Amino acid sequence: MANQKEERHVISRRGFLKGMGTGAVATAILPELPSQSVEAEETTQEITEATITLHINGKDHKLTVEPRTTLLSALRDRLELTGTKQVCDRGTCGGCTVIVDGRTVYACMTLAIDMEGKNIRTIEGLAAGDELHPVQEAFIEKDALMCGFCTPGFVMSVAALLEGNPDPSLDEVKEGVSGNMCRCGTYPRVFEAALAAAQQMRGA
Repeated sequence: MANQKEERHVISRRGFLKGMGTGAVATAILPELPSQSVEAEETTQEITEATITLHINGKDHKLTVEPRTTLLSALRDRLELTGTKQVCDRGTCGGCTVIVDGRTVYACMTLAIDMEGKNIRTIEGLAAGDELHPVQEAFIEKDALMCGFCTPGFVMSVAALLEGNPDPSLDEVKEGVSGNMCRCGTYPRVFEAALAAAQQMRGA
């Protein structure tokens, strides 16, 4: 993956850190090698921003971001896809869960530059126009939400679970959402909603 990104002249996390190391070394020897100042400056400038294309909910979005920009920040601050929630911002609550290539990830712990070439799905991409996804319908029917901050993350985790396992047991549902936290304690209804959505999707 790193080689592919280098061929497209896109800065990877490894390349960014390598560049930072090169810049630090160049800075350290500047008093002895003044001629290196221009090269050091150019190196620093080269790693301050990266132009990337993110494929989100079936559409491509071209962005210029800092290498440290997280996927969560790119979604919320740059693309206004605010359904993905920023809650803990530490990779512990699951409120920012999105689906990447069929697997759930914490957007707050994922660098945007690492997401090029991947299929990203957010809560905004689940519904088909005005028709809600079965998981969304089940969460409403079973009243599986209270404050709502954790809900998008739970919905995405359940949707990913059912796509891989259309007939999960209760224990498998619990395992599937184990990376999500609900401070309001609506877990039993979340489990009910997941099982109801699974039944509906199998029937469809």
